[in-house]
Amino acid sequence: MTRTRSVRPGISRLGAHLTLPLMAGVLVLAGCGGYQPAPMETAAPTALRPLRVNAPTPDPRVGLAPGLFDAAEAAWNLRVLSSTTPPESFVGVTNSDLAFKGNYAIQGNYNGVQVWDISNPSQPSLVIDYVCPASQSDVSVYGNLLFVSGEGMGGRLDCGTEGVPEAVSTERLRGIRIFDITDIRSPKYVSNVQTCRGSHTHTVLEHPGDRENVYIYVSGSAPVRPSEELPGCSGALPGEDPNSALFRIEVIRVPVAHPEQAAIVSSPRIFNDLVAPPGHGLAPDDLAAIEAARARGAFVAEIGGQAMVLPDRFTGPLLDSIVAARGGEGAPTAADSSALRSGIPDIIATMMGQGGDRRMMGPTQCHDITVYPAMGLAGGACEGYGLLLDIRNPTAPTRLAAVADSNFAYWHSATFSNDGKKVVFTDEWGGGGAPKCRASDPREWGANAIFTIEDGEMEFQSYYKLPAPQTPEENCVAHNGSLIPVPGRDIMVQGWYQGGISIFDWTNPGRPVEIAFHDRGPVDGERMRMGGSWSVYWYNGVIVSSEIARGLDIFELTPSDVLSQNEIDAAKSVRLNHLNSQGQPHFEWPHTFALARAYLDQLERSGAMAAARVTAVREALAAAEGTSRTARRGSLTTLADELDGEAARSLDAAKVRMLAEAVRGLAQ
Repeated sequence: MTRTRSVRPGISRLGAHLTLPLMAGVLVLAGCGGYQPAPMETAAPTALRPLRVNAPTPDPRVGLAPGLFDAAEAAWNLRVLSSTTPPESFVGVTNSDLAFKGNYAIQGNYNGVQVWDISNPSQPSLVIDYVCPASQSDVSVYGNLLFVSGEGMGGRLDCGTEGVPEAVSTERLRGIRIFDITDIRSPKYVSNVQTCRGSHTHTVLEHPGDRENVYIYVSGSAPVRPSEELPGCSGALPGEDPNSALFRIEVIRVPVAHPEQAAIVSSPRIFNDLVAPPGHGLAPDDLAAIEAARARGAFVAEIGGQAMVLPDRFTGPLLDSIVAARGGEGAPTAADSSALRSGIPDIIATMMGQGGDRRMMGPTQCHDITVYPAMGLAGGACEGYGLLLDIRNPTAPTRLAAVADSNFAYWHSATFSNDGKKVVFTDEWGGGGAPKCRASDPREWGANAIFTIEDGEMEFQSYYKLPAPQTPEENCVAHNGSLIPVPGRDIMVQGWYQGGISIFDWTNPGRPVEIAFHDRGPVDGERMRMGGSWSVYWYNGVIVSSEIARGLDIFELTPSDVLSQNEIDAAKSVRLNHLNSQGQPHFEWPHTFALARAYLDQLERSGAMAAARVTAVREALAAAEGTSRTARRGSLTTLADELDGEAARSLDAAKVRMLAEAVRGLAQ
């Protein structure tokens, strides 16, 4: 394993990062809330207990029967509320990302956008299926505006379904579409912003200091379009053309009152001085498949650092052109095949924009950027690197740090802890269309990497990968997810394509632990067919998953020995009016009895508070809850003061102070 990091932009040499860290008295409440403390217990715990998980054995995800809409399912610590198939015009077309507004879930699809009313999560209803083809149709919302990404060659400005057959066309849409969804049942196409590389994904930045505008960070990973199609587009190196579309992102400013005036206002070059990252080879099963392909005469190329078998539809025309160039006729000869093999590296490099010195350079674009406005930070998952960005100036994000890891193939997305002191990066090894969760695949490949953040630096802590092996017929690798607002803990729900969804606790960044899951059998038990959870997010008490082939899934958490009902209720108390996961919100919990009890449950689970003391505090809270607000004020204030005094003697002082703050909030 090789892991590297750059400390500051402008330093071209990456320093090696070789360290791999492994990671009580009785209360009496009487009369009208009168409070009398009893002597503290002398016996106290001496060490915190790690989170103990009793996962089902054998794992029920292994060996599930296949099927498109009738596959076998397995769930643990989750309840399936609904599974809704796509509308007819979207069946068989890839579902992509999700955004949320009010009671609506907005689901992107390569054929357009679907809007679901999820006010009754057990019976979501389709509000509209808006046909407007583009890949990937990633979606985000802000106020009454809907933003949709388009990157592929077939998206049209007029949302037509006939595609764009011409190599150069003024009818092609590659960039951001903007819709007015004041009436969400009847979206109005307001405008679009074209970009040189299209928009594979995008990120909406709601800057705390600017309420008149919203900003969009565009990540486009396709080749640069010709200047004949969009003037000013250049695929040259920045040293050759300072206006090159490579090695930059686009920042779009959208005036909220006049979205039709949206335009690119800057193109920050956040990749300066990065070199080609380290990589890893093929997994055992992939290596065997490549060798078998070579043995039967297939053409193999290295794309993105990975060997891949080229399909006949790609190599056939190339062979025909070689035959024509030498004035030959009929089938290609062995010499023609040999000529193509020797020329494939340069052909692929030119197609990918990596010719010449570019092979030694770092990424030219990000795949996805997660902004965390409350912290002034962003996590850039940028192909070969994970970046930490300062976004306090929304139009001029700057790089604070960059990390690379030979165990990572493709840095895909990022999620921060609520306090902004940790970040998870995902690795989309295989591009999302390959089985990368097989029993023989290395545990560090296609996983998450967890980092702590201190003074603008990221320090690696551990990996987390879906623990259940999947079949060769299931595309599976780390993909999109979000935090679940369980107070006092870092818990994330994440889609793993046909690996299903996994919920894991990473409060201890050196020891992430799975605490819930849902999975189905393969879409097809005989061959690889795309399916599974593209993205899954917590939103206002439920967990919503965009299933690539099967539609929309909605779940809810169930209590267990690793997650109490109080913790679930406290999470449900956090309400959002909208959610774009890549525009990460800062969670704040209202002062409820569930919040206080959630912290108390956690102190009991970890052994940070003696059992008798836990019982006494529970009894005090129960007694106070049954009294009037005036009566409870004095008793809860006294209890909060007592807890503050105990914090310094606790094994988890921070958690005891959280409990004290929650209790004091109840007294207000």
